[in-house]
Amino acid sequence: MESPVSASAWNELIAALPAPHLLQSYQWGQVKARYGWQPFYLVWGQDQPYRVLRAGQELPTAAQAAALVLQRSVTLGGLIRLRMLYAPKGPLLDWENAALRERVLGDLRDFARRRAAFFIKIDPDVALGYGVPGETGASETAAGQAARQSLAQRGWRFSGEQIQFRNTVVIDLTPGEEALLARMKQKTRYNLRLAERKGVTVRVGSLEDFPLLYQMYAETSLRDDFVIREADYYRTVIEIFSQQASPAVEPLIAEVEGEAIAAVVIFRFAGNAWYIYGMSRAAQREKMPNYLLQWEAMRRAKAAGCTQYDLWGAPEVFDESDSLWGVFRFKEGLGGTVARYLGAWDCPVNAPVYRLYTQILPRLLDVMRRRGKAKT
Repeated sequence: MESPVSASAWNELIAALPAPHLLQSYQWGQVKARYGWQPFYLVWGQDQPYRVLRAGQELPTAAQAAALVLQRSVTLGGLIRLRMLYAPKGPLLDWENAALRERVLGDLRDFARRRAAFFIKIDPDVALGYGVPGETGASETAAGQAARQSLAQRGWRFSGEQIQFRNTVVIDLTPGEEALLARMKQKTRYNLRLAERKGVTVRVGSLEDFPLLYQMYAETSLRDDFVIREADYYRTVIEIFSQQASPAVEPLIAEVEGEAIAAVVIFRFAGNAWYIYGMSRAAQREKMPNYLLQWEAMRRAKAAGCTQYDLWGAPEVFDESDSLWGVFRFKEGLGGTVARYLGAWDCPVNAPVYRLYTQILPRLLDVMRRRGKAKT
């Protein structure tokens, strides 16, 4: 199927909008197209109706909003085949512009209806607040509260299916390296230096390292009890994002005497960097390779012009009962700030079918997790 827009044109368009995200990039649409999703590229021009881009069309010179929307068919009960839509980390727009916000939300519902979808899901990076609730310095944002209220008034529902992490930890990369180190916790700086003294080195990986990366990722998933996809999916991600300079993908591999013991996969786009995948072996964990990996990721992102580093995930509930608590303490030690986002919201276009879907989904996810773990 012919693409309605070039990769560079779409990425340049969304890079100029507020909070551009890797998961709204052209390349992410191409990744998902390999696994059953159909990408659509929606654009809102200045005081113009929204457009679903078609082949040969020119992009508006001054886009106000945009959304990569993915479509997939699902089967309920083995009998009913239905369409669902998802705008990962979108739509992109100035969410403080109330008129534009209302227009885009209404148009997304209209697009879902035109596509005969029974619901559409969005999860834009609209901050509800920063910092851990209840701790000194925590704050809420007026824009986030207004967006949440607007969604609820329009009939959108906070989703029981949160695809992406709702909360995360972000690091401001604009200070110099000494200032970045100073903002880290003392124990983090100690472990970083320990890794260097113990002979840990970090090299930039490539697609040729993929079998090694996946082996470590599978080991990590079994040790830490989370489900991963089959190898082909991650290979596809790295291959597609390696084809152009932006967005960029960069594996970083920590080694001791030539033996790989840990790695991270970092993505960079529009002045932001994301730590999406992390993996390690049980061997030589006492040499603290993950601390040095994160420091090198920060340094390389800063050198590439990034001003923010997203550590990709923080607890839903900020106490020790949350499964991410240990990982969160590690990330917090790097000197980041908690960002609490709006999360995923669903607009049910066909309410009865949507209710049925939400009842079946938890059982379906349990089956998928068991199968995924067995395959790993």
